[in-house]
Amino acid sequence: MGEPYYLTTAISYPNGRPHIGHAYEAIAADTIVRFMRSIGRDARLQTGTDEHGLKMAQKARDMGTTARALADEMSQYFKDMCAALNIEYDVFIRTTEPRHHETTRELWRRMKANGDLYLDRYEGWYSVRDEAYYDESELIAGEGGQKLSPQGTPVEWTVEESWFFRLSAYGDRLLAYYNDNPDFIRPESRRNEIARFVEGGLRDLSVSRTSFDWGIKVPTDDGDDDTHVMYVWVDALTNYLTGLGWPEETEEFKRFWPADLHLIGKDIVRFHAVYWPAFLMSAGLALPKQVFGHGFLLNRGQKESKSLGNVTDPVDLAARFGVDPLRYFLMREVVFGQDGSYSPEAIANRCNAELANSYGNLVQRTLSMIFKNIGGELGAFSSAEADDVLLATVAAATREDLPREFAALNFSAGIEAWMRAVFACNAYIDEQAPWTLRKTDPERMRAVLYTLFMAIRDLTIAIAPVVPATAAKVLDQLGIPAEQRRIVDLANGDWYLARVATGERLGQPVGAFPRIELESEETAA
Repeated sequence: MGEPYYLTTAISYPNGRPHIGHAYEAIAADTIVRFMRSIGRDARLQTGTDEHGLKMAQKARDMGTTARALADEMSQYFKDMCAALNIEYDVFIRTTEPRHHETTRELWRRMKANGDLYLDRYEGWYSVRDEAYYDESELIAGEGGQKLSPQGTPVEWTVEESWFFRLSAYGDRLLAYYNDNPDFIRPESRRNEIARFVEGGLRDLSVSRTSFDWGIKVPTDDGDDDTHVMYVWVDALTNYLTGLGWPEETEEFKRFWPADLHLIGKDIVRFHAVYWPAFLMSAGLALPKQVFGHGFLLNRGQKESKSLGNVTDPVDLAARFGVDPLRYFLMREVVFGQDGSYSPEAIANRCNAELANSYGNLVQRTLSMIFKNIGGELGAFSSAEADDVLLATVAAATREDLPREFAALNFSAGIEAWMRAVFACNAYIDEQAPWTLRKTDPERMRAVLYTLFMAIRDLTIAIAPVVPATAAKVLDQLGIPAEQRRIVDLANGDWYLARVATGERLGQPVGAFPRIELESEETAA
């Protein structure tokens, strides 16, 4: 069992069906966890749905249903999205689960025991859509002088009795933690933004509501307080502990906490990098190692909205272009941490050029020649020719270049390094022309095909975290044993000696990535 690695996504707010932003985060998280497993880590992925709060209660009321019924229905759509996009999570948390209620109440008790919770009266601006409180100085002016949150959402003046968390007592400790752990908040732009926010002074945080009851009841010494429910962000953030069985000292908690990475959207970094570490400090728990705020995914450069009619169902998008091409495009096209844009033609152009024409064609040509020219049997070969050694070196570099970039969450740079090796393979096959060598020098042709075969093995295993289903099909065609398909296995050649000894042959190949053909209305959109 390798070194533990615990990654969480933000849990999704299920007041509507999943959108492309949810898919983007899930795909990135799944790619990271598959990569970590490939380099030998014992990786764990947790995701789920954040089902409490005023926004859910209002949505249910508008739909003529209950908040619980809405949560049950919508949560399933998020599970279905994960299944459709080949997201292999270990835990899917729903905040309506009884175990989560118990975990959250225990966190509350510990914060209260530390003297950080007190009862007072809240008067201030609150955004239902953001489920967030804002200071007057943070608000912006909308049309007609309407006050809006920094996210552009409506705010309303709220007055009610509330429990408060002494966030003001944690400013210096948070800044010291940021200073001592410079990679705690990434990318750097988010870190700077959060540091400025904390340096500006922290006000105590209202952490309970009395104006609605759809949430976790505040615990008291003799039961629960039926008049107060916890602020939804206290509830939501605690899910990262719930999935490990805390407050019990489970094996999972002892092995995986603190989390290695909270992967979230840039709009909720404050909750994860200010509120959450302060709650954990108060409760006496270790802080997560990193919070990464990724950018937004824009539809042709525009943020998706129902009013613009440009909201995309990610499951439909995957059905149209294929799951692995969609995963590849998102990890390749967008510099992780920055905003990115997509369109049908952008997906088709990127995937056709790189997956179909470059990588897919390389695999198809090579395996077809192995099947047709030498009966699918490579045999034992080693070559000292400079061209062969050079290509093997380029392909092997992928074992270092891609993992180095992926470990730093630089996916587009890692895939760029991978593509350079794919291009080198295609240049090699054109230069060596094994179809000509078949007549003039069959042994040389065999050495060329062997060199390409090994390079394709390296390339396919390296890119498998991004395109897992297609990579598995290619590795099946290569005859690579299931237990030899990780990056840490690439230096091991025992599997090849075993297949040579048994006379194992490759069959007729099947294309990996067919070209994507767009409908006329997609290119005209």
